Amino acid sequence: MPEDEFYALIKHVDVFDLVKLSTDFIAEVEPKLAEHPILKEMEIELGEGEDVSELEALLENHAEPLYLDNKLVGCVKRAHESDVNLNAHTILENLVAKASAVLSVKNLAAKNDIDLNDVDYVLECSEEACGDINQRGGGNFAKAIAEMAGCENANGSDVRSFCAAPAHAVVNAAALVQSGIYDNVVVAAGGSVAKLGMNGKDHIKKEMPVLEDTLGGFAILISKNDGASPVIRTDIIGRHKVGTGSSPQAVISSLVTDPLDENDLNIKDIDKYSVEMQNPEVTKPAGAGDVPESNYKMIAALGVKRGDLERKELMSFVKEHGMPGFAPTQGHIPSGVPFVGPAAKMMKAGQIEKAMIIGKGSLFLGRMTNQFDGVSFVIEKNSGAKKEENSVSDKEIKNMIAGAMRQMADNLLGETE
Repeated sequence: MPEDEFYALIKHVDVFDLVKLSTDFIAEVEPKLAEHPILKEMEIELGEGEDVSELEALLENHAEPLYLDNKLVGCVKRAHESDVNLNAHTILENLVAKASAVLSVKNLAAKNDIDLNDVDYVLECSEEACGDINQRGGGNFAKAIAEMAGCENANGSDVRSFCAAPAHAVVNAAALVQSGIYDNVVVAAGGSVAKLGMNGKDHIKKEMPVLEDTLGGFAILISKNDGASPVIRTDIIGRHKVGTGSSPQAVISSLVTDPLDENDLNIKDIDKYSVEMQNPEVTKPAGAGDVPESNYKMIAALGVKRGDLERKELMSFVKEHGMPGFAPTQGHIPSGVPFVGPAAKMMKAGQIEKAMIIGKGSLFLGRMTNQFDGVSFVIEKNSGAKKEENSVSDKEIKNMIAGAMRQMADNLLGETE
């Protein structure tokens, strides 16, 4: 989605009239919205707009500008005069996260023929926080996104764990569905404005173009086994525990080899590993190196140490079981989950059987703990066999047990009389 259409979407998801767009900009973008395959169905109304002079006056009153080709086309007003949690900067970041998540959910529905009214629950897993001075991270992005996406029958909540949050959210979603609490759970997250400058500032320092100028977003639907879609192996879950430690070997062991060992699987039994999938074309010039390749080498090195691989197989393992980084450097966005969609397609095409999704997070950035974090899960090609429904329902079983207990009690009472 180009920037001008995204500005229109930000305006649409703003329910407190904090986003202002210029009259000229609205006139230019409205015809594009009418042709957009998703936005045209959302009944977006941008209003009449503002004069540029009015926008400039708002900027003098602490609003954040919205530029397009170096031209002022709008702004985001602050939501409170003194609350830093509701200043224009924070509101802009949160609206961007909300809008990009809404777009992801709408794309999920459109591309997979999903009725969003069937969604029961939404788990949002970005790295933003919405609230006010009395509860800075009160939430709830998930319900706000569900509302704008059209999930009329959904509730929701936010999951946070820095970059590990998406993996946590998928595991939570799988548990909610497997337990029978909900039938359909959407895991979603929008992009991060702050991350746009993270690599960009280093590119500028080196007199390079800003190579990454895009936001990210994703949405995944977790539902009951349909006999065709890949399944989440809830019995193969890796987790970085409090006592695990933060050395690379300890982290990889807890997330990769420990859950595999518990299920009698070898490192090579996983066809593809999805790690921190940042695009190295962006991260290398910024000084961060090739992040996915580094992760794959660590997994392979551990495999060599364990005897799962021969030393000469190390780089071939990286090539065969890894993949080039392709996701925008948006923190939580590249953290394992970008491969879920491609993995599903590859499994349906018979190209792979199993993939491990690995999410890792740096909790120490929040200054509450020095702990690292991580969660992993395995998705597997569907065998084609749905879980057979019990011929007797759980409720009927409970009633049968209760009846038997009553009969036993009656018999005991009869014996004592």
